[in-house]
Amino acid sequence: MKYSVIGSERLRLESAWDTVQPPMTRRLREESNLRKIVLLFTALAVMGCSDNKQAGVSTGRSLGANSSVGNGTVSSYAEFDKNGAPKAIGIVFQASALEGLPSAPSDGHHCFDRNKDGKVDLQTECLDSHEWVIPLPSEAARRSEIPFKWVGLNWNPHGHIPPGVYDLPHFDVHFYIEPIEKIFAIEPGPCGSEFVRCDQFKLATRPLPSNYTHPDFKNVDAVAPAMGNHLIDPTSPEFNGKKFTRSWIYGVYDGRVTFFEEMLTRDYLLSRPTACFPLKSPAAVNLRGYYPTQSCIRY
Repeated sequence: MKYSVIGSERLRLESAWDTVQPPMTRRLREESNLRKIVLLFTALAVMGCSDNKQAGVSTGRSLGANSSVGNGTVSSYAEFDKNGAPKAIGIVFQASALEGLPSAPSDGHHCFDRNKDGKVDLQTECLDSHEWVIPLPSEAARRSEIPFKWVGLNWNPHGHIPPGVYDLPHFDVHFYIEPIEKIFAIEPGPCGSEFVRCDQFKLATRPLPSNYTHPDFKNVDAVAPAMGNHLIDPTSPEFNGKKFTRSWIYGVYDGRVTFFEEMLTRDYLLSRPTACFPLKSPAAVNLRGYYPTQSCIRY
Protein backbone atom coordinates (compact mmCIF):
# COMPACT_ATOMS: atom_id res chain seq x y z
CA MET A 1 0.00 0.00 0.00
CA LYS A 2 1.51 3.35 -1.05
CA TYR A 3 0.81 6.82 0.25
CA SER A 4 1.14 10.43 -0.93
CA VAL A 5 1.52 13.20 1.63
CA ILE A 6 0.74 16.91 1.55
CA GLY A 7 1.60 19.20 4.43
CA SER A 8 3.56 22.07 5.93
CA GLU A 9 6.90 21.99 7.70
CA ARG A 10 9.10 23.95 10.09
CA LEU A 11 7.32 26.59 12.15
CA ARG A 12 8.68 29.68 13.87
CA LEU A 13 6.78 32.45 15.66
CA GLU A 14 7.00 35.85 13.99
CA SER A 15 4.61 38.77 13.42
CA ALA A 16 6.69 40.16 10.58
CA TRP A 17 8.20 37.81 8.02
CA ASP A 18 11.57 39.44 7.46
CA THR A 19 13.46 36.78 9.45
CA VAL A 20 12.21 33.39 8.34
CA GLN A 21 13.98 30.14 8.96
CA PRO A 22 14.24 27.50 6.22
CA PRO A 23 12.42 24.25 6.83
CA MET A 24 14.24 21.21 8.07
CA THR A 25 14.98 18.55 5.48
CA ARG A 26 13.20 15.29 6.12
CA ARG A 27 13.78 11.82 4.69
CA LEU A 28 10.95 9.48 3.86
CA ARG A 29 11.34 5.92 4.96
CA GLU A 30 9.68 2.71 3.97
CA GLU A 31 7.86 0.87 6.71
CA SER A 32 6.67 -2.63 5.79
CA ASN A 33 4.17 -2.11 2.98
CA LEU A 34 3.55 1.58 3.74
CA ARG A 35 5.51 4.08 1.65
CA LYS A 36 5.24 7.84 1.40
CA ILE A 37 5.20 8.88 -2.23
CA VAL A 38 4.66 12.61 -2.42
CA LEU A 39 5.17 15.28 0.22
CA LEU A 40 4.02 18.86 -0.07
CA PHE A 41 5.49 20.91 2.77
CA THR A 42 4.88 24.51 3.69
CA ALA A 43 7.40 26.13 6.00
CA LEU A 44 5.82 28.42 8.58
CA ALA A 45 7.05 31.27 10.76
CA VAL A 46 5.54 32.91 13.87
CA MET A 47 6.40 35.70 16.37
CA GLY A 48 7.40 35.42 20.02
CA CYS A 49 8.45 31.77 20.04
CA SER A 50 10.76 30.48 22.76
CA ASP A 51 13.34 27.80 22.14
CA ASN A 52 12.53 26.23 25.50
CA LYS A 53 10.52 23.05 25.68
CA GLN A 54 6.81 23.80 25.98
CA ALA A 55 5.08 21.96 28.78
CA GLY A 56 2.18 19.70 27.91
CA VAL A 57 2.59 19.81 24.12
CA SER A 58 3.10 16.97 21.66
CA THR A 59 6.37 15.93 20.08
CA GLY A 60 6.89 13.74 17.03
CA ARG A 61 4.11 13.11 14.52
CA SER A 62 0.37 13.22 15.23
CA LEU A 63 -2.25 11.91 12.83
CA GLY A 64 -5.65 13.53 12.48
CA ALA A 65 -8.90 12.87 10.65
CA ASN A 66 -9.18 11.07 7.33
CA SER A 67 -11.61 11.06 4.41
CA SER A 68 -12.27 8.61 1.59
CA VAL A 69 -10.99 10.09 -1.68
CA GLY A 70 -10.87 8.20 -4.96
CA ASN A 71 -9.90 4.59 -4.25
CA GLY A 72 -8.04 5.52 -1.07
CA THR A 73 -7.94 7.93 1.85
CA VAL A 74 -6.54 11.34 2.69
CA SER A 75 -5.51 12.10 6.28
CA SER A 76 -4.20 15.12 8.13
CA TYR A 77 -1.03 15.18 10.21
CA ALA A 78 1.17 17.48 12.26
CA GLU A 79 4.81 17.18 13.29
CA PHE A 80 6.59 18.71 16.28
CA ASP A 81 10.23 18.90 17.28
CA LYS A 82 11.65 17.58 20.55
CA ASN A 83 10.77 20.86 22.30
CA GLY A 84 7.16 20.72 21.12
CA ALA A 85 7.53 23.44 18.50
CA PRO A 86 5.54 22.65 15.35
CA LYS A 87 7.57 21.57 12.32
CA ALA A 88 4.87 20.54 9.87
CA ILE A 89 1.15 20.35 9.22
CA GLY A 90 -0.45 18.74 6.23
CA ILE A 91 -2.39 15.95 4.62
CA VAL A 92 -1.38 12.45 3.55
CA PHE A 93 -2.66 11.02 0.27
CA GLN A 94 -2.85 7.28 -0.01
CA ALA A 95 -1.54 6.62 -3.52
CA SER A 96 -4.79 4.93 -4.52
CA ALA A 97 -6.58 8.19 -3.69
CA LEU A 98 -5.21 9.51 -6.98
CA GLU A 99 -7.13 6.79 -8.82
CA GLY A 100 -10.88 6.41 -9.20
CA LEU A 101 -11.50 10.11 -8.66
CA PRO A 102 -14.91 11.53 -9.63
CA SER A 103 -15.24 12.65 -13.23
CA ALA A 104 -18.51 14.56 -12.86
CA PRO A 105 -17.96 18.33 -12.68
CA SER A 106 -19.59 18.75 -9.27
CA ASP A 107 -20.58 16.82 -6.17
CA GLY A 108 -23.77 18.88 -5.96
CA HIS A 109 -22.67 21.26 -3.22
CA HIS A 110 -23.02 25.06 -3.33
CA CYS A 111 -25.65 25.31 -6.06
CA PHE A 112 -27.63 28.35 -7.26
CA ASP A 113 -30.54 28.52 -9.66
CA ARG A 114 -28.84 30.90 -12.05
CA ASN A 115 -31.52 30.84 -14.76
CA LYS A 116 -34.38 30.98 -12.21
CA ASP A 117 -36.24 28.05 -13.73
CA GLY A 118 -37.01 26.54 -10.33
CA LYS A 119 -34.55 23.67 -10.82
CA VAL A 120 -30.86 23.16 -10.13
CA ASP A 121 -28.73 21.74 -12.94
CA LEU A 122 -25.81 19.86 -11.39
CA GLN A 123 -23.79 20.37 -14.58
CA THR A 124 -24.09 24.15 -14.81
CA GLU A 125 -25.45 25.58 -11.55
CA CYS A 126 -23.24 24.04 -8.86
CA LEU A 127 -19.66 24.74 -7.87
CA ASP A 128 -17.42 22.76 -10.22
CA SER A 129 -15.62 20.82 -7.52
CA HIS A 130 -15.71 17.87 -5.14
CA GLU A 131 -14.88 18.80 -1.56
CA TRP A 132 -13.72 17.12 1.62
CA VAL A 133 -13.28 18.65 5.06
CA ILE A 134 -10.28 17.27 6.95
CA PRO A 135 -9.63 18.66 10.45
CA LEU A 136 -6.02 18.98 11.48
CA PRO A 137 -4.88 16.88 14.45
CA SER A 138 -6.10 18.27 17.76
CA GLU A 139 -2.48 18.46 18.93
CA ALA A 140 -2.07 21.29 16.39
CA ALA A 141 -5.57 22.72 16.11
CA ARG A 142 -5.98 23.36 19.83
CA ARG A 143 -2.83 25.50 20.02
CA SER A 144 -3.52 29.21 19.75
CA GLU A 145 -0.16 29.96 18.14
CA ILE A 146 -1.00 27.71 15.18
CA PRO A 147 -3.69 29.66 13.27
CA PHE A 148 -4.48 26.84 10.83
CA LYS A 149 -7.23 24.54 12.10
CA TRP A 150 -8.58 22.49 9.19
CA VAL A 151 -8.04 21.61 5.56
CA GLY A 152 -10.52 21.99 2.75
CA LEU A 153 -9.53 19.61 -0.05
CA ASN A 154 -11.10 20.19 -3.46
CA TRP A 155 -10.81 17.98 -6.51
CA ASN A 156 -11.54 19.75 -9.79
CA PRO A 157 -11.83 17.09 -12.52
CA HIS A 158 -12.09 19.69 -15.27
CA GLY A 159 -10.13 22.44 -13.56
CA HIS A 160 -11.60 25.91 -13.16
CA ILE A 161 -11.19 29.50 -14.27
CA PRO A 162 -9.31 31.05 -15.93
CA PRO A 163 -9.56 28.93 -19.09
CA GLY A 164 -6.25 28.04 -20.64
CA VAL A 165 -4.52 28.29 -17.25
CA TYR A 166 -6.18 26.30 -14.46
CA ASP A 167 -8.50 24.19 -16.60
CA LEU A 168 -6.53 20.98 -15.92
CA PRO A 169 -7.58 18.26 -13.44
CA HIS A 170 -6.12 19.34 -10.12
CA PHE A 171 -6.44 19.54 -6.35
CA ASP A 172 -6.89 22.69 -4.32
CA VAL A 173 -5.51 22.24 -0.80
CA HIS A 174 -6.82 25.01 1.47
CA PHE A 175 -5.26 25.43 4.91
CA TYR A 176 -7.93 27.43 6.69
CA ILE A 177 -7.45 30.01 9.42
CA GLU A 178 -11.10 31.02 9.41
CA PRO A 179 -13.55 28.82 11.36
CA ILE A 180 -15.47 26.36 9.21
CA GLU A 181 -18.85 27.89 10.08
CA LYS A 182 -17.76 31.24 8.68
CA ILE A 183 -16.32 29.72 5.52
CA PHE A 184 -19.44 27.66 4.82
CA ALA A 185 -21.57 30.77 5.46
CA ILE A 186 -20.23 32.19 2.15
CA GLU A 187 -23.20 31.19 0.01
CA PRO A 188 -23.92 30.76 -3.70
CA GLY A 189 -25.57 33.67 -5.45
CA PRO A 190 -25.70 35.67 -8.68
CA CYS A 191 -22.46 37.70 -8.41
CA GLY A 192 -19.02 37.05 -9.80
CA SER A 193 -17.60 34.39 -12.08
CA GLU A 194 -18.00 31.72 -9.37
CA PHE A 195 -21.52 32.88 -8.39
CA VAL A 196 -21.73 34.01 -4.78
CA ARG A 197 -24.14 36.20 -2.83
CA CYS A 198 -23.67 39.80 -3.91
CA ASP A 199 -23.23 41.21 -0.41
CA GLN A 200 -20.63 38.55 0.33
CA PHE A 201 -18.90 39.17 -3.00
CA LYS A 202 -18.44 42.77 -1.91
CA LEU A 203 -16.99 41.70 1.45
CA ALA A 204 -14.70 39.15 -0.21
CA THR A 205 -13.20 41.76 -2.54
CA ARG A 206 -12.62 44.32 0.20
CA PRO A 207 -8.92 45.33 -0.02
CA LEU A 208 -6.39 43.98 2.46
CA PRO A 209 -4.01 46.27 4.32
CA SER A 210 -1.02 46.58 1.99
CA ASN A 211 1.43 44.93 4.40
CA TYR A 212 -0.79 41.83 4.76
CA THR A 213 -0.20 40.66 1.21
CA HIS A 214 2.82 40.30 -1.05
CA PRO A 215 2.68 42.92 -3.83
CA ASP A 216 2.78 40.27 -6.57
CA PHE A 217 -0.58 38.82 -5.50
CA LYS A 218 -3.57 40.42 -7.17
CA ASN A 219 -7.32 40.46 -6.69
CA VAL A 220 -9.08 39.16 -9.81
CA ASP A 221 -12.52 38.82 -8.18
CA ALA A 222 -12.16 35.02 -7.99
CA VAL A 223 -14.68 34.66 -5.15
CA ALA A 224 -16.06 31.15 -4.62
CA PRO A 225 -18.81 29.98 -2.27
CA ALA A 226 -17.63 28.15 0.87
CA MET A 227 -14.11 29.49 0.22
CA GLY A 228 -13.78 33.24 -0.30
CA ASN A 229 -11.63 35.34 -2.60
CA HIS A 230 -8.48 33.98 -4.22
CA LEU A 231 -5.48 36.25 -4.79
CA ILE A 232 -3.31 35.03 -7.64
CA ASP A 233 0.28 35.74 -8.64
CA PRO A 234 0.37 36.81 -12.33
CA THR A 235 4.14 36.35 -12.35
CA SER A 236 3.70 32.58 -11.81
CA PRO A 237 4.87 30.31 -14.65
CA GLU A 238 1.35 29.31 -15.70
CA PHE A 239 0.57 32.95 -16.58
CA ASN A 240 3.75 33.28 -18.56
CA GLY A 241 3.63 30.56 -21.19
CA LYS A 242 4.29 27.52 -18.98
CA LYS A 243 1.93 24.62 -18.34
CA PHE A 244 0.24 24.70 -14.93
CA THR A 245 1.67 22.13 -12.52
CA ARG A 246 1.41 23.80 -9.09
CA SER A 247 0.80 27.26 -7.74
CA TRP A 248 0.31 29.19 -4.51
CA ILE A 249 -2.81 31.21 -3.61
CA TYR A 250 -3.75 33.49 -0.73
CA GLY A 251 -7.39 33.42 0.34
CA VAL A 252 -9.07 36.52 1.74
CA TYR A 253 -12.43 37.71 3.02
CA ASP A 254 -13.61 40.98 4.55
CA GLY A 255 -10.13 42.51 4.61
CA ARG A 256 -8.28 39.61 6.25
CA VAL A 257 -6.38 36.53 5.13
CA THR A 258 -8.53 33.42 5.72
CA PHE A 259 -6.62 30.57 4.05
CA PHE A 260 -3.37 29.60 2.39
CA GLU A 261 -3.65 27.34 -0.63
CA GLU A 262 -1.49 25.04 -2.69
CA MET A 263 -2.89 24.01 -6.07
CA LEU A 264 -1.35 21.09 -7.91
CA THR A 265 -2.38 18.93 -10.81
CA ARG A 266 -2.98 15.22 -10.58
CA ASP A 267 -0.41 14.68 -13.34
CA TYR A 268 2.17 16.57 -11.32
CA LEU A 269 1.57 14.37 -8.29
CA LEU A 270 1.79 11.26 -10.43
CA SER A 271 5.17 12.42 -11.75
CA ARG A 272 6.57 11.94 -8.19
CA PRO A 273 8.29 15.33 -7.97
CA THR A 274 10.92 16.36 -5.47
CA ALA A 275 11.13 20.14 -5.27
CA CYS A 276 10.81 23.09 -2.89
CA PHE A 277 9.40 26.51 -3.65
CA PRO A 278 9.98 29.60 -1.49
CA LEU A 279 6.75 31.44 -0.84
CA LYS A 280 6.22 35.13 -1.40
CA SER A 281 5.32 36.16 2.12
CA PRO A 282 3.67 39.40 3.22
CA ALA A 283 5.52 41.84 5.48
CA ALA A 284 3.12 41.23 8.37
CA VAL A 285 0.14 39.14 9.45
CA ASN A 286 -3.02 40.19 11.28
CA LEU A 287 -3.08 37.14 13.54
CA ARG A 288 -0.03 36.04 15.50
CA GLY A 289 0.98 32.47 14.77
CA TYR A 290 2.91 30.05 12.55
CA TYR A 291 2.79 30.80 8.82
CA PRO A 292 4.31 29.25 5.67
CA THR A 293 7.65 30.29 4.26
CA GLN A 294 8.16 27.60 1.63
CA SER A 295 6.32 24.78 -0.05
CA CYS A 296 7.96 21.47 -0.94
CA ILE A 297 6.76 18.44 -2.84
CA ARG A 298 8.85 15.34 -2.31
CA TYR A 299 8.76 11.81 -3.60
